Amino acid sequence: MKSVLQSVGALLISAAILLAGGGLLSTLVAVRAQIEGFPVEAIGFLTSAYFAGFIGGCVLTPKLVKRVGHVRVFAALSALTAACVLSHVIFVNIPVWVVLRLLTGISFAGLYMLIESWINEQAPNAQRGQILSIYRMIDLTAVTAGQFMLNLAPPSEFVLFSLVAICICLAIFPISLSASKAPTQVTQTSLNIRKLVKTSPLAAAGCLAVGMANGAFWGVAPVFVQQLGYPIVMVSTFMSATIATGALLQWPVGFLSDKLGRREMMVVVAFGGIGAGLFLWQFAPQSQTMLLIGAALYGIFAMQLYGLCAAHANDFAGPNDFVAISGALLLIYGIGSVIGPSLAPIFMAQFGPSTMFAFTAGVHSLLVIYALYRITRRKAPQEHSEYVSMARPRAMNLIMRMDPRIRKRQGKTSKKAGYN
Repeated sequence: MKSVLQSVGALLISAAILLAGGGLLSTLVAVRAQIEGFPVEAIGFLTSAYFAGFIGGCVLTPKLVKRVGHVRVFAALSALTAACVLSHVIFVNIPVWVVLRLLTGISFAGLYMLIESWINEQAPNAQRGQILSIYRMIDLTAVTAGQFMLNLAPPSEFVLFSLVAICICLAIFPISLSASKAPTQVTQTSLNIRKLVKTSPLAAAGCLAVGMANGAFWGVAPVFVQQLGYPIVMVSTFMSATIATGALLQWPVGFLSDKLGRREMMVVVAFGGIGAGLFLWQFAPQSQTMLLIGAALYGIFAMQLYGLCAAHANDFAGPNDFVAISGALLLIYGIGSVIGPSLAPIFMAQFGPSTMFAFTAGVHSLLVIYALYRITRRKAPQEHSEYVSMARPRAMNLIMRMDPRIRKRQGKTSKKAGYN
């Protein structure tokens, strides 16, 4: 294990620096936009632009890597990201920021994919689960640290944007100087949404719902806290409380879904998401304590749904369907993440900031209804696939498409199962 960690140590350091900068940037853009007087609908649209770019980056990056290699693409995307970050303080207007968020989404998708695919390539089969668990711990710690970096300087000034740009640039050094061999092959496969819907309609609907609700949360929650009149420190604390509780409950929810069933746990967790949304809608304006209780509840329930959807889809997937379905899961989540941040601010503008969580409660309510319907339509599978904790999905599903060993193992499995 020690030798493996040494081989991926530089990659994990790059990931930590990048994730810290990314965690700060996502919250900082929303906070600064609120300070600049951008309408809440425009702030939501900025988040939609980011996720639209993220989807594009997931499709574009493998093609770039195939053309010029991992290190060059990483350096190019890092430079583009740093330029976009610094441009926010030079061109303070909505149309330019929309373009910048779109480009930032493309860049971050590529950067996450490159680091994660590199780690996935270096980790031996027998220790991949442990390495990825360490990566998820670093993800949580770095993003949480990024949230609290918001308090280092006034968001109205250039300092925090410069700090993000510094993080992006520093992330280049460990991965560029790493002695670890870059992945040697990139393969491109289609993102087959039709295959996912045919295999598991509930997983497809669930990923869309999760994208809508959580996409609105990541993009507009900082504005929600600000509009309630709380100080900037509460923005970082609120976001961190949600991230931490969401990560801590991943394993217990996965364990229970193995015992009780994916769909049943999906219903329970979505019900909890409804309750968390209604709690924040009604009680968050009353005090900081109620705000943080609501953040913890939202993390406990709403942040578990993506992992359940992914596991449920793979429960019904054939050995030859994994690649198409895993890519489609993230793509549908991305589509929902484009829609949600555009719709939630409309409710906030009309009925007040707290109605953002009335919106998320409504989305979770529709998911509960559909999940209960699907339970009556099909029996649960006799065996469950492995549950993978994903509090905040990034590019890991698409990383599997870039790893040649996955395709080799799938080919062997398909032959044994008679899928040729």
